[in-house]
This record gives sequence, C-alpha cells and structure tokens, in this order.
Amino acid sequence: MMRTIVAALASIWSVGLFVGCAGAQDRRPDGASAAPPLADFDPGRFARPIQIDNIWMPLKPGTRFTYEGTTIEDDGTAVPHRFIMHVTDLTKVIAGIRAMITWDLDYRDGELVEAELAFYAQDSSGTVWYLGEYPEEYEDGKVVAARPWIHGVEDARAGIMMQAQPQAGTRSYAEGWAPAVGWTDRGQVDQMGLKTCVPAGCYEDVLVIAETSAEEPDAQQLKYYARGVGNVRVGWRGAGEKTKEILEQ
Repeated sequence: MMRTIVAALASIWSVGLFVGCAGAQDRRPDGASAAPPLADFDPGRFARPIQIDNIWMPLKPGTRFTYEGTTIEDDGTAVPHRFIMHVTDLTKVIAGIRAMITWDLDYRDGELVEAELAFYAQDSSGTVWYLGEYPEEYEDGKVVAARPWIHGVEDARAGIMMQAQPQAGTRSYAEGWAPAVGWTDRGQVDQMGLKTCVPAGCYEDVLVIAETSAEEPDAQQLKYYARGVGNVRVGWRGAGEKTKEILEQ
C-alpha cells in the first residue's frame, strides 16, 4: 500500500503541474459559476496542522475506518459497498501548511472503483480544513479518470470539513471550492444529540452533518459523527439522488 501512495504523491508533488497530468478531459469547462461565500483561510492560524484532535473528527496516524453497506444504483439495483479510510503518517505542504494525508479506497460489489489521497489540516481553533484531494477512478483494474484539486491551483480554495464547535441552526459552509473539477460541496449541522447504533457499537450525543452540492441541490448525504471517534455512519436524504447509499462502521 505504501508504494502505491508514494507513487500517487509523486504524480502531484509539483502542485503547479498536477492537474495537467491527471485527466484534463474531466475538468469543467470555462465559465463555471462564481464562488459562493467562503470561510477565511489564514495560513497563519495553523500552529500544529497535522495534530488533528477535533472531538468530532480525530485523525490519528495508523487509524483505519472501515464502512460497509449498500448503494442503490440508478436502475434500482442494490450493490454491496465497502469504503476504507487509512489515516497515514504521510504529509504534504500546501500553501505553506503541512497537511495530513488519508488514503481512501472505495469498493463496489467487491471491485475497487476509486482510490483517493485526501489532505486535511487543523487550525489553532480546532477547525478541520479540507485542502484538496487526488482521486483516481478505476474500471477493470485500470485508471480511467482523475479529477484532482488542491488549494491554490486553478482557483481552488480550501474548505471546512469539521467546525471546532458545531452548533445547530448555523448556516452552511463550503467544504472547498474547485470550479475546474466541479467541487461545490457544502456542509451544515443537521441534528445534534442523537443516538445511533452500528455494527461497531452504539453511540450517544451524535452529530449529523448534511452535505450537498450545487450539482445535486435536492440530494443530501448525511454523516453521523460520534464524540472522540469520528464518522460512524453515512446515509442519504432527498429526491434527487443519483446514488443512494448507507454505510456503517
């Protein structure tokens, strides 16, 4: 696994060149919509960026999160779905900030369909930021597409993945902005204080974040976060989903 991650990092190490090497045919055309209001991303506020100990989203190197469930495809077929997130001890400097790297593997019906490097950093207030990602899509074991984005390249901007102190009733926030690849995801506190049970156990005082995007405004992915653990469940809501999925840790 480590050799694969290093190879992927090598392909994007030169930040100014990585987009051109990773499937320009997948990027959105010129004329993408203007950026929505974005949180102020200040590199000077990151004293210990790879110490990610946010109570709702702790990321400790060596941790592995495994989620299993089903995905309902467009034709109504239920497909087994497995998602594995490896928190690595590798880092990458982006805009002067050293970001932690996770290695995410997405399996549908037992076949790897996507592998991704994701970049996170925590600011001094405890907010966890998303600085970009390098995903590769697979078919029959071969890479068929890549739609990467990194803060500072082609107008991409970092976004918030988890607030330091999430509160119900607050406005949504951008989880990043990357017009070249159509990344418009936004998050919002949906519910707090829930109880949820998954195969790994039952959790009290759970936080639910509803995520949506400009491309699918009627579809929401619901992520359930347990204190001190992180994301323990993924669900969906809405009428416009292209893919409906339920994953549990």
